[in-house]
Amino acid sequence: MPSSPAAATYTTIPISGIDVIFRSTQNLSASLSRCRPWPEFLSGLDLPPSLSAASLRFRRNAAYFSLNYAIIVSACAAVSLITTPLALIVLGFVLFLWLIFHFFREDPLLIWGRHVSDWAVIAGLVMLSILALWITGPLHNLSIGIIVGLLISSIHGVLRNPEGLFLDENDAVSTGLIATAGPSFTPPL
Repeated sequence: MPSSPAAATYTTIPISGIDVIFRSTQNLSASLSRCRPWPEFLSGLDLPPSLSAASLRFRRNAAYFSLNYAIIVSACAAVSLITTPLALIVLGFVLFLWLIFHFFREDPLLIWGRHVSDWAVIAGLVMLSILALWITGPLHNLSIGIIVGLLISSIHGVLRNPEGLFLDENDAVSTGLIATAGPSFTPPL
């Protein structure tokens, strides 16, 4: 049976599970290195003058300090699990698996020479997460820890004055600080 031209095939370089874990760990490390400095995170706190200013502050800070906020929420969740060390270890391992096999994986996953689809990886990780939460039973403590972390991050997002901290490219274009090249732009000779 001849193959149709619409059914294009491609080949991938086979990468073992260990290589995927190693490369994903490197990607995780590179992502964590983009964390904003904590002294910068803790400076410049004051009350916003209005509700609209608080909303603008929250949006800008959420974009700029997103990794710091993720670390705070994760730390609060981990602290909430201190009373159940087995749950802390199991859920920490499940989080590690999520980071390695979903968020920071670049290459297709091959197990025993067969390609595993992204949907199968996600379904497996979801099932493993549900199983870990059901077996260890820390759902109440974990939800409190996550809520506390989100509350701390939200308060910081509203109180941190982003002025002078960074310049968003969209804001720079809208205020005229930089110009965009339109279709009729021709560079000077």
